[in-house]
Amino acid sequence: MQGARRSRFARAAWCGGEIAVTVGVVLLLLVVHQLWWTNRQARDAAEAKVAALEEEWGERGEPMDPEPTDPAPADGLAEDDPDPSPGPTATEQRRTPPRWDQAYAVLSIPELGVRVPVAEGVGKAGVLDKGYVGHYPRTAQPGRAGNFAVAGHRNTHGEPFRYVNRLRSGDRIEVLTEDAAYTYVVDRTLARTLPSDGGVIDPVPRSSVRPGAGYGERGYYITLTTCTPEFTSTYRLVVWGKLKSVQAR
Repeated sequence: MQGARRSRFARAAWCGGEIAVTVGVVLLLLVVHQLWWTNRQARDAAEAKVAALEEEWGERGEPMDPEPTDPAPADGLAEDDPDPSPGPTATEQRRTPPRWDQAYAVLSIPELGVRVPVAEGVGKAGVLDKGYVGHYPRTAQPGRAGNFAVAGHRNTHGEPFRYVNRLRSGDRIEVLTEDAAYTYVVDRTLARTLPSDGGVIDPVPRSSVRPGAGYGERGYYITLTTCTPEFTSTYRLVVWGKLKSVQAR
């Protein structure tokens, strides 16, 4: 009788062990899929999209030798405002807004080796999970007066903004479109704020959570946002830059 009990206990322990091992293997596979496979898929897709955009732009005509465009004042600013920043090219002023989820620009961060498509919208399935950077609707387009604000994953799905915390004042952020190349320069960072802090992507970006973080005057800004700390979505990390130059293509 006692032997039978021991036998049943041993079988139960063995079955429990098998279940635990199986669950562990499944969890490990899920982690591998999330941290490795999604990155590989998204990066390959993003690189292919960048190549496709450049090929498409090339087929529409050979680009001109790059020449800086004349500075254009922001909407509502007088012509004699001090230190006006370069504005959009005439061609881009006429261009219709991109469709939802459409990739229409390439964002490069030379300091980090990042080169990814920019698509309209910040939806996960249609944009961010493809490894793209997403443009916040109702914020400025590249080179336009106001705030060109974008979001990107910090972990998984290509993680284009994995190391944006390493950016420092003076580092370049480049945005290439069919008609022009825009160079922004990193100016300020906000290491942590709440996901609800919409002020950081306002036309004049300024945190509504952390007083003093941001700007108080109109200009030509770029804002990068991503999750922080890594592997969480508890807070947001923000990098701000200012438009330095425009080269027509």
